[in-house]
Amino acid sequence: MTPTPIAVLISGTGSNLAALLRSSEEPSSPFVVVGVIADRDASGLEHARAAGIPTEVIRLADHADRAAWDQALADSVARLEPQLVVLAGFMKLVGPPLLEAFGGRIVNTHPALLPSFPGAHGVRDALAHGVKITGATVIEVDAGVDTGRILAQVAVEVRAEDTEHDLHERIKAVEQPLLVEVVSELTADRQDGSATAS
Repeated sequence: MTPTPIAVLISGTGSNLAALLRSSEEPSSPFVVVGVIADRDASGLEHARAAGIPTEVIRLADHADRAAWDQALADSVARLEPQLVVLAGFMKLVGPPLLEAFGGRIVNTHPALLPSFPGAHGVRDALAHGVKITGATVIEVDAGVDTGRILAQVAVEVRAEDTEHDLHERIKAVEQPLLVEVVSELTADRQDGSATAS
């Protein structure tokens, strides 16, 4: 069966991308990464380049305004013809053009147990509130900030001695396999015909 094509958007080191690439190389993988797009010269692009996967950088500064960037990003993703778009450490909200083109087919990870601690500082906010349990969430992206339908979650204990860095690293360790699991399930469903593109 032909693997389902996915596009991955990143902003940083690409640890989630690397996990997806490793999984996609398994003979039984239900998905294949057809392109990686970043909003800056992200070091994580090297994971894709090393695997021979096309990359593109769509910088906000290279466009007249945010609306033009939103459209350029949507156009770039559309050219890859993915069935699923994965935000893997992508640090910008996606705009209406991408949401309209791929509604219900965009997933994102978040380093907290949503709906608690949405936004850019989920790990810091969890520590500041003194919670004993936090974790990682994979959601279906909508127009809000981390408000989409929750697809999967995994809990991580907060230790008394945790720094933001320590806790974030432990969350990443469970976030990566969780993302791979969700992407695998969604793309296998598409192969089976039990889910259809929006």
